[in-house]
Amino acid sequence: MSSKLDTELQKAISALPECVAAGYIDLSSGMLLSMRTVDSHPREVLDLLAAATTDLFQGPNVTMIEQLFKKARGVRDDGQHYFQEIIVNSDNLIHVFIRGKKSPEHVVGFVCRKSANLGMALTKARVSLPALEAAL
Repeated sequence: MSSKLDTELQKAISALPECVAAGYIDLSSGMLLSMRTVDSHPREVLDLLAAATTDLFQGPNVTMIEQLFKKARGVRDDGQHYFQEIIVNSDNLIHVFIRGKKSPEHVVGFVCRKSANLGMALTKARVSLPALEAAL
């Protein structure tokens, strides 16, 4: 995609503790717009990354839950999404996903080693978001 986005992703990887990968996903198209990693990964995994992230944030069950909460609270369905950040802990890694503030149809995902300080990783991920959004 954009070399500026690639550069900003690389800066974010350097800033986050023990970060091994970062990707920028467009939820509306389901495309992985940019990906930077310190390791190589099978193409099949990268191809599924954007689709899996879209399911996490806007899958049919997530959308249904958001609609039900809005209805129960008497809130008009204006397209606003409740899920803004998702943290997934796997056996060896911490995955931090953050929805864009300026572009809510975009999500940036970071992958850090499990030994990273989760609070610091989340803070640094949040700090990197404006520069990543501005890079598009």
